[in-house]
Amino acid sequence: MKNRRFRAVALLSLVIAFSLAGIAVAQQPGIVIPRVGVEIGRAETPQQVSTTLQLLFILTILSLAPAILVMVTSFTRIIVVLGLLRQALGTQQMPPNQVLIGLALFLTFFVMSPTYNELNEKALRPYLQKSINHEEAFERGVVPIREFMFRQTREKDLGLFVHLSKIPAPRTPDDVPTHVLIPAFMISELKTAFQIGFVIFIPFLIIDMVIASALMSMGMLMLPPIFISLPFKIILFVLADGWYLVVGSLVRSFS
Repeated sequence: MKNRRFRAVALLSLVIAFSLAGIAVAQQPGIVIPRVGVEIGRAETPQQVSTTLQLLFILTILSLAPAILVMVTSFTRIIVVLGLLRQALGTQQMPPNQVLIGLALFLTFFVMSPTYNELNEKALRPYLQKSINHEEAFERGVVPIREFMFRQTREKDLGLFVHLSKIPAPRTPDDVPTHVLIPAFMISELKTAFQIGFVIFIPFLIIDMVIASALMSMGMLMLPPIFISLPFKIILFVLADGWYLVVGSLVRSFS
């Protein structure tokens, strides 16, 4: 009962303190508190309707931005390889997820920069200058992204989804719908990422096998091999300049 009363008094005190602070700030003449409101009313001009639809479209794109980033960029391959690298090292949560995701994002921006520059020149900038409409901007903007995905997609994977979608056999890349290209691109990226991860695993697997064999020969069966092999794997990775090799190989794999 005492704990409950103490918590109730503490909560009431915090509420009163925040209320008094808000009143004190509001009474100061030099501080302006903004007011944010959302109104729904009748549009008087077609421009108001167009602005509302554009705002709704932008909010929708922002909500789907993470999925779009994963689906149509190099992010999938990079983050899978970095995750497999951490697992091969056996460092558990080091580097942490935030570091790996941040590194994967900046590497994605680096790899995709030529595509983004082309998209900006051909679609975004003319649209902002009002020289083309949004439909033409979308058609122009999707072209460099499709070209990037076509370069990284295997013909076998593309053929699988063309067969599953039951569309006529395409004669040119333009005949392949985007909704067919995207899943083919993603499974191609996953396959490439696992191939790179397999190569990364080999030297660390050899170290684990050597350490485990040495411990068994010395009769140290109760000592986990991971405790002994982890420092050797880390020092090998550092001496070989592993981050340089892994990141360089990842970026070159998109060329």
